[in-house]
Amino acid sequence: MATSDDVRELALALPETAEKPSYGTPGFRVGDRLFARLHQDGESLVLRMDRDEREALAEAEPEKFFWTPHYDRHQWIQVRLVAVDREELLELLQDAWRLRAPAPALRRAGVD
Repeated sequence: MATSDDVRELALALPETAEKPSYGTPGFRVGDRLFARLHQDGESLVLRMDRDEREALAEAEPEKFFWTPHYDRHQWIQVRLVAVDREELLELLQDAWRLRAPAPALRRAGVD
């Protein structure tokens, strides 16, 4: 089970990441682009994600992945923290970071 402390630790370990509040909760940004934030429900993490991948994950593992109507038209998914471990959380955060990182940050991080 992952915790909000795990989210903060893992997100801030990613290159050029800063914490800045979003909707009154801790948000994590790269190049001032939000890629993850703790949801106000206190139980889930909101992550940037491609819509097709989001749909596939929510269908395959609804106990882990979902979104509220607020995110219907957006490229964000919610992750139930109790349903993921630190390793999976890190992979999800890394993927979200890559989607939002500006090209110069990707180059500096050695990411294609």
